[in-house]
Amino acid sequence: MDAQGRGRADDVDPADQWVLNPRTGEYELRLSPSAPQSSVPGPRRGTPRSPDASRDGGGNAGTARRRTAAPGREVPPQRRRRPAPEEPVPGRRGRRPEKKSKGKRALLWVGGSTAFVVLVAGVGGYVYLKHLEGNVSTTDVGSAGSSSFKKDEAFNILIIGTDKRTGEGNEGYGDKGSVGHADTNILLHVSEDRSNATALSIPRDLIVDVPDCETVQEDKTKKIIPGSTGVRFNTSLGESGRDAGCTMRTVKEATGIQPDHFMMADFNAVKTLTTAVGGVDVCVEKAVDDPKSHLKLPAGESKVEGEQALAFVRTRHAFGNEGDLDRIKVQQQFLGSLMRKMSSSDTLTSPTKLVKLAEAATNALTVDKAIGNVGTLKDLALELKKVPPKNITFTTVPVIDNPAEKVKATVVVNETTGPQVFDMIRNDISFTEVKQKEKKEAAAVAARLKGEQSEPSEVRVRVMNGGAPAGSAQQELSYLQTDAGVTKSENAGNAPAEVAKTTLEYAPDQADQARALAEILGLSGAAMKPGESVTNSQGLPTMTLTLGKDFKGAGVKLDAKSIETPDLDKSTADQKQCAS
Repeated sequence: MDAQGRGRADDVDPADQWVLNPRTGEYELRLSPSAPQSSVPGPRRGTPRSPDASRDGGGNAGTARRRTAAPGREVPPQRRRRPAPEEPVPGRRGRRPEKKSKGKRALLWVGGSTAFVVLVAGVGGYVYLKHLEGNVSTTDVGSAGSSSFKKDEAFNILIIGTDKRTGEGNEGYGDKGSVGHADTNILLHVSEDRSNATALSIPRDLIVDVPDCETVQEDKTKKIIPGSTGVRFNTSLGESGRDAGCTMRTVKEATGIQPDHFMMADFNAVKTLTTAVGGVDVCVEKAVDDPKSHLKLPAGESKVEGEQALAFVRTRHAFGNEGDLDRIKVQQQFLGSLMRKMSSSDTLTSPTKLVKLAEAATNALTVDKAIGNVGTLKDLALELKKVPPKNITFTTVPVIDNPAEKVKATVVVNETTGPQVFDMIRNDISFTEVKQKEKKEAAAVAARLKGEQSEPSEVRVRVMNGGAPAGSAQQELSYLQTDAGVTKSENAGNAPAEVAKTTLEYAPDQADQARALAEILGLSGAAMKPGESVTNSQGLPTMTLTLGKDFKGAGVKLDAKSIETPDLDKSTADQKQCAS
């Protein structure tokens, strides 16, 4: 279903219906006499509020005296006066969100071409949340994604911006008659501990193999869409009836990374979202006057919204080599700026902006059924909100020009750096210098680090490579023997299987040696695995250190901030940049 193809039951702007009552410190829902009333049961007027619904300092709800009310109007209990910009208007009352409400500040990644949207939880209660849920379109992607959203795991969301023309004034954008191809694509990986995230842009002109994919038709029947080899990535959506599930399967085929969910929107989303927040700050090194996109900007900083914002993220002729890869960089800069605007106090403290943004966001969205209700979207948003902007990395799939073409029009994955990038995302490894979070480990696990430690010269350990770059075991061995004083160590080659995390296995009587090595390497209690010892080349019992894919280099502690990453063109969400 087209994200913009839904009608609305009325033309009432929800943002204009909420007014702050200075006497109660609560928001009241103001409805005009002609406004349609919901059939969903809600609290009766005049019904005393329960004690747990009272704010701090509000007194006992069961004993508070009520003032005389005018006919048809409930007057709330007396409370300390708070200043407000406007007086209350008679109408139905809604609870004001707690000052520290997580839902009010929930941020949610989503697409247009690129966008970041806010969902408001608790502002309008049940009725309003159900209204927002009705705005969202869903697609059944079957086994292409996860069946549910899990808050305690790392997750991957494929954000798709289509070139479908919908909405007033969009006739000049995209391919005329397009059913909606995958024009802009970002694979967002959010780490398990929420310390970091990676937004990996996938070029639309990347040559890929699109696998066969199962789609669910409108009549609920299933249809297999045949795959294609050596085609542009953008054809994974729309072509031959392919849906977003086909695009998810194509990502898995091309990168080995499994998307869990998807979010999709078209051109109109950028216009409505940027207007809802009052514009987004952008910067260009040189003045822009692009007749094709109709973008005109002076050199330096400007604020764009609506048509101008869409022109900014769509233009290819104003920046760099006038290609899609340069446009991707501009879109990433725009997205970072939009993130900063949406997380600013100017947006988060404005009920009007929050409600307008929630309306614009949900009207723009098409998502998979697993996250297609507002409650799940709110949960997802709250998890995303935990990630610090400085640790959100924007980068692009490493590519080179397609060697099969004389006239360069498409790209292929750079096999030198691409696999390492994909591997880092699959194994939940950050692209930024992240200070490891203090995790609350079970007492028994944390206790593994406590107690006496052997001298480094008494530590016997063999080193195995279980997924680190080739040569890592020998490099770590050299560090241990030369710099750390662990002279009774040896290289045991490759581990039987690859592992994501580095581990140290030891026998109970080697606990003092294990604690000493953990101190040297920066191992957590969870990385220490009590078990059995093995014999080394001299027939003596020894511990086993298995270097996982989280290994950062010889001598670099695993709990250190530094990390070795491929040579990539990347930026973070907190950086202000000028397009060139």
